[in-house]
Amino acid sequence: MKSLHALSLEELSQALVSQGEKPFRAKQILKWIYEKKVCEWEGMTDLQKGLREQLKTQFSLSSLYQKQIEVSKEGDTSKFLWGLSDGKLVESVLICSEERRTVCVSSQVGCGARCAFCASGKGGFVRNLSAAEIMEQVYQIDRVLHAKSERVSHVVFMGMGEPFENYDNVVKAIHLLNDPARLGISQRRMTVSTVGIIEGIHRFTKEGLSVNLVLSLHAPNQHIRKKIIPYARKYPLEEIIRAMIAFSKESRRDITYEYTLMEGINDLPEHAEELARLLRGQQCTVNLIPYNPVAGLTLKRPEKEAIEAFREILVSEGIVTTWRYTKGKDIAAACGQLALKQAIS
Repeated sequence: MKSLHALSLEELSQALVSQGEKPFRAKQILKWIYEKKVCEWEGMTDLQKGLREQLKTQFSLSSLYQKQIEVSKEGDTSKFLWGLSDGKLVESVLICSEERRTVCVSSQVGCGARCAFCASGKGGFVRNLSAAEIMEQVYQIDRVLHAKSERVSHVVFMGMGEPFENYDNVVKAIHLLNDPARLGISQRRMTVSTVGIIEGIHRFTKEGLSVNLVLSLHAPNQHIRKKIIPYARKYPLEEIIRAMIAFSKESRRDITYEYTLMEGINDLPEHAEELARLLRGQQCTVNLIPYNPVAGLTLKRPEKEAIEAFREILVSEGIVTTWRYTKGKDIAAACGQLALKQAIS
């Protein structure tokens, strides 16, 4: 059975025409699902009963189901745990900030990158998510927001998994999310984060998309990076930086480097000075992220004073720097934590 969330308008129209239906039925169906948020065939009342019964046997309206939801004390962050058709678990996070409603989606079950500070890789890579499974994470959360007269405004591919290890499905999901007949989310409001898959960066550069690309940098040099990011052993930092600069020139989008600060590992003043030298002259932003503790890991978050000192060095060197306030700490909102907690409980 095909997932309707994975079909383009043209593909759905062709499928209906092949069964003797008029092509306009495709727009009808998508309007029910994405505008009216109806996710059962029985609720599509302007479709004949016979057609609804026929469609029910051919197309699935759900690739996942909500298994658990946790809301932060502040109420601005919600973590969703989804069950998949094969019993695997994956998660998404909704972050509310002023007018923004950002959904952080997963692209894989587990992750093969096994970064030292991340919960997603603790169980290793399990499988890629389909474009429909990625798309539906956003759709289901949009349904929740719809009840409050709100909608998803931004999507970030920063949840479980390395997006460029599931390249085709991630790019297809971007197009589906951008489709005006569906959620119509602007590509400029989507962000893909990669640990530095060079061939993926080059391929993404040629897609002609307006999507933001972020590099999970987390270290000022190759030596430290190899210690905390196993993928770095395959991809030299200098080559990754060159690929990111090429993407920036082609897409005319500024580069963002994410840098998770871990006490005693990459948060010292000399690390900040080295990072500034590495990025000097680039049109970029460094997003500092205080480490979010993960059960079973001994890494520590730096003290506030150390973070401020690190940031001041970057700013003094002319590097645009932001400091991401950690949201959802009380609900284990760092990628992979809720799924990991469920898997070992």
